[in-house]
Amino acid sequence: MLNERGDTAEANLQGSALYRLIDLKRKNPLPDEPVLKKGGFDFSLIRKQVCPVVEKMDAHEKKHPQWGMPFGLIGLSAQEFSTVERWLASGAPSGLPPAGDDDQTEKIREWETFFNGASFKEQLMSRYLYEHLFLAHLDFDDPRVPDTAAHPYYRLVRSSTPPGERLEEIATRRPYEDPGVPSFWYRLRPDFSTVVVKTHMPYALNAVRMEKWKAWFLESSYEVKSLPGYGTEVAANPFISFRDLPLKSRYRFLLDEAHFTVDNFIKGPVCQGQVALSVIDDHFWVFFADPEKVTGELNAEFLSKESQNLRLPAESESNARLMAWLKYSEMQKKYLAAKQQFLMQTLDTPAKLTTSLVWDGDGVNDNAALTIFRHTDSASVVKGLVGPPPKTAWIVGYTLLERIHYLLVAGFDIFGNIGHQLNTRLYMDFMRMEAETNFLGLLPEKDRLILRDYWYRGAHKSVKEYLYGDRFNFTVETGIKYHTDHPQLELYDLLKSRVAKALARGFDLENVSDPALREGIENLGKIRGQALQWLPEITILRVPGLSGKAQYFTLLHNNGFSNISEIFKEKKRRRPNEDDLSVVPGILGAYPNSFLRVDASALGDFASQLSSLNSEKSYAALLDRYGVRRTSPEFWTFSDELQKAYLESEPLRSGILDYNRFENR
Repeated sequence: MLNERGDTAEANLQGSALYRLIDLKRKNPLPDEPVLKKGGFDFSLIRKQVCPVVEKMDAHEKKHPQWGMPFGLIGLSAQEFSTVERWLASGAPSGLPPAGDDDQTEKIREWETFFNGASFKEQLMSRYLYEHLFLAHLDFDDPRVPDTAAHPYYRLVRSSTPPGERLEEIATRRPYEDPGVPSFWYRLRPDFSTVVVKTHMPYALNAVRMEKWKAWFLESSYEVKSLPGYGTEVAANPFISFRDLPLKSRYRFLLDEAHFTVDNFIKGPVCQGQVALSVIDDHFWVFFADPEKVTGELNAEFLSKESQNLRLPAESESNARLMAWLKYSEMQKKYLAAKQQFLMQTLDTPAKLTTSLVWDGDGVNDNAALTIFRHTDSASVVKGLVGPPPKTAWIVGYTLLERIHYLLVAGFDIFGNIGHQLNTRLYMDFMRMEAETNFLGLLPEKDRLILRDYWYRGAHKSVKEYLYGDRFNFTVETGIKYHTDHPQLELYDLLKSRVAKALARGFDLENVSDPALREGIENLGKIRGQALQWLPEITILRVPGLSGKAQYFTLLHNNGFSNISEIFKEKKRRRPNEDDLSVVPGILGAYPNSFLRVDASALGDFASQLSSLNSEKSYAALLDRYGVRRTSPEFWTFSDELQKAYLESEPLRSGILDYNRFENR
């Protein structure tokens, strides 16, 4: 991207692929058309990638004159171009990384000392923490507005050198693989890279956190007589490798930042594409089993017996056979049979089967309830119960949460063969169905199969049996008293009440202070059905303010399906008449598909036009009136104002949005 030859201004420009590509856009602006049809643009997610080296740039420029940077978007302004040109001509000086202050240095020393304790207890704890935090953006100061230029985020890594020496990171495909050296240390490596939303997962290291970890893992009464090895049959199965760590402590760790735990599933490499994401619904709520309740989720003896049946496809490493999932299917059947027997013994009366089994966040932890949105080929998770009542919901316990992490995060290899990736996708079906089964168990027994069959319309009988049937048939009646013909909606209300004290409300429309504006936005959220099929998954709506400060909303198009139990033939299972819209204040999602700008006074007309969409042509007319297309001269102004507002409203979680999925319509 930068010149690697003689250090002259001309060489620094002509020897830089970056300069050549932005200059190509300057010389060849986008065609004068609102929707790009000329120039051979391909914006599909799976497309042939092109990255010419500077030696072949002349040929590339002749063959694809329209492919300058920013690709398929309006070009830089003259002033912006001049700024980049001057920087590149002077040799692209980067300066030195900002030096950490004394306070940061002391915190690094304190935390590296903590992570590198000598006892078996400390070593096993640190290994567990590392295998769950290796993707985190670690930050010492919370809550504060992060100044990443002065105070970088950190990555927890393994190094062949101890604290105080130059860090030599040990690179492995997975965090639980053998480090390959006799001794290693956990170190905190500064991460000076630009914060982008699609991979940004902040996690605070502070005094409160350390005290919790000490209480859970170091002060608890248990023994670690030996450390687990790094052989795949052990390391890929957390129920074997970490069996000495207290179950409740492990679960408390995962729950304490459940949003971060689940965000790893979504922002890790497994969810970069539609195949992996086709395993979840477009919109659902997630609750968690209470760690203080004695169930199979936290029974050490039960998990010890079932540890072999809880083995995961990652143990086959990166070159798995295509049909290996059949082995894991058989193990899942055995596990479900054992779980059914155990639950029938421990939850044997209706009085034990109530919403008290659901974690309430201890009244203060806003990780108690989460909402997940799938956007076809990306996904998002946020705290709170966002959007209209969804088609499905999950209740997740320790074993599910742990297995999903080792399936999708610690054990997933983006470079693995098709067998590895297919086995991961198929096994995740079991995880989803088990979480849905936990939710169904709180409904009246007579309604469980009815709702199951609605969720899985058209699915093969053998699939449904993993929820309720031959594979798992939990028949204890719920102790919840229902009073209507809509028990699922009643249960949603009861669960909302259960987590009410801790429930995050950052995406509630009640946060919109202007009553007229709130009413207009709420009316958008009432739109249902086939008109929405023309709307992309994530739309950012800007409503200019009378005082000059605009308000932003995200329109999330949730697709309806008869079922999601298959990898292929998704279009056949689409049910556009079941589509709905979640409208939230603020920015949600890493990959916006479209920008709209609507005055508050025009929201009624906008809603009317949106609800009347019936063709691609009618959607184009909507964009003609309200849209800011990728070809618009105002695109970057809109983007800059959006990014500024995002940083102000979400200083800890915001970052650069990715326009790789921005539509061309």
